[in-house]
Amino acid sequence: MGLPPEFHDIAKRVNNWGRWGAEDEIGTLNLITDEVVKGAAAEVRSGRRIPLALDLQDNGVQTGMIPGRVNPMHTMVMLNFEMFGPGTVATSDDAVTMGLQCATHWDALTHVSHSGKIYNGRPADSITAHGGSAYSGIEKARHVVSRGVLLDVAAAKGLDRLPGDHAVTPEDLAEAEEFGKVKVRAGDVVLVRTGQMQLYLQSDKHGYATPSPGLSIRTPEWFHARDVAAVANDTMVFEIFPPEIENLWLGVHGLHLVEMGMMQGQNWNLEELSTACAQEQRYAFLLSAMPEPFVGGTGTPVAPVAIL
Repeated sequence: MGLPPEFHDIAKRVNNWGRWGAEDEIGTLNLITDEVVKGAAAEVRSGRRIPLALDLQDNGVQTGMIPGRVNPMHTMVMLNFEMFGPGTVATSDDAVTMGLQCATHWDALTHVSHSGKIYNGRPADSITAHGGSAYSGIEKARHVVSRGVLLDVAAAKGLDRLPGDHAVTPEDLAEAEEFGKVKVRAGDVVLVRTGQMQLYLQSDKHGYATPSPGLSIRTPEWFHARDVAAVANDTMVFEIFPPEIENLWLGVHGLHLVEMGMMQGQNWNLEELSTACAQEQRYAFLLSAMPEPFVGGTGTPVAPVAIL
């Protein structure tokens, strides 16, 4: 069946292969320079801290729609064990089995491939069953601290939540910029709020998963033109689901991760942040969103915090 011509046309316009050299493994994270971070720190005024992660729990956001992406299974492996003898300090330990992308997470650049390639033109079969990602594993993305910008698309339209069939367009992103009186600039991490997270928070995780609003295939060019470092949103799939173009499944993933080398995040809870930004009348902040450095991982849980 193959990918449609629309996909390949956009891919040519947003491709970053070789932009930071043939050996590059982090893509648009190169845009988060020391100067960008210094500018991001200057956004802190009130010191208000907004957590953006969902709780990691066995009854979490996953529904079984994505095979193998299991919610966390938490097991106690040691309960008040006096390992050095009776009357000594006792220890409790636990272990977790989970999909690395089961809740709030980053997709590594190797999370998807197309046409046999991953970011920077490397072969997709460099991802192996035992070694994971030989290149661009999530452990390479070590410094995700930058200026964050909330583009509250739902609020800009006067809505609590976008309809399930709404594809977020470049025009929507520009409208949200104007609504927030903020301009996206090079090195920013952009957070796109659709309001879809409200369904999960209301215990409707199946309704949250699908149908779902999300990013249109047209938006990668908007992010590319502004040199955005990474993008995250408040949905399960990230892009509109089911897709806007018949049989183009995960097209935005392919453009962001493979062509642009731009990480993307899903299942970010942006509800409290939306309220806080509206109260303080500013939509830019310092964002800390450090990946857990799983070597060879194609994704990672993340506990991001916005600092206003």
